[in-house]
Amino acid sequence: MNKNPFGDLNGKVCAITGGAGVIGLSLSKAISGAGVKMAILDLNKELADKAAAEVKSLSGVEAIGVEANVLDKESLQKAKAEVNSKLGKIDILINCAGGNSPKATTAEEFITKENVNDTAKTFFGLDIDGFRKVFDLNILGTVLPTMVLTTDMIELGKGSIINISSMNAFRPLTKIPAYSAAKASINNLTEWLAVHFAKMNIRVNAIAPGFFLTNQNRFLLTDEKTGSLTARGHKIISGTPMGKFGEPEDLNGALLYLVSDLSSFVTGVVIPVDGGFNAYSGV
Repeated sequence: MNKNPFGDLNGKVCAITGGAGVIGLSLSKAISGAGVKMAILDLNKELADKAAAEVKSLSGVEAIGVEANVLDKESLQKAKAEVNSKLGKIDILINCAGGNSPKATTAEEFITKENVNDTAKTFFGLDIDGFRKVFDLNILGTVLPTMVLTTDMIELGKGSIINISSMNAFRPLTKIPAYSAAKASINNLTEWLAVHFAKMNIRVNAIAPGFFLTNQNRFLLTDEKTGSLTARGHKIISGTPMGKFGEPEDLNGALLYLVSDLSSFVTGVVIPVDGGFNAYSGV
């Protein structure tokens, strides 16, 4: 029996967008632990370099920070050239760039007779530029990197693409319509790409995290002054059978499974990692 079920990953090259973020860094550490060389792409070059140094120090595997704007094709092409020059052809792509914005968030969960005239706090008061920014970051920020960074996989005749979805894609949450709609689109895109790339032996799957505290959602779930849970944070915990927020490391097992040969016949799936949230009816 193979003592290292992820041995097939050793020596491969992975590009991860949003790699300097909380979840991106955790995923980078996990996959580099299996011997994968990491190209950590991020809009902030300084943070990308810092993350790469941390990954390399932990795993001993080569890791580089690369500046890249996931909404700029030319920037991504430049990033790919740097990855190819320093690490080789890209075998794995993790589309981790994404997030929400207060500008695309409603203050109220429902329109009621009491707040119907206060449009600034409801759907009618959403900042359309903020809405567009969230949608573009999550959708185009997955489409463009896939378009640019997977051409090596076509040449190699194999590869793995991992998108980051969300439980919002299955059960849209109140207050965050742009993020919920964008992540639902990620699920559909994942299935479409899986079919499109199947004949080239390139698999496309997604991971759907449940509730994890990140820089993008902290303003909704915790009180900025006290650090205690908001009413929304309490509702989420009570709706999660495991009774806690997820830790970034909780995604590692799903990632390693999906990028390794253990899942060689798995494509077009979205794996929830949510502490039972999606399965729980509340009663």
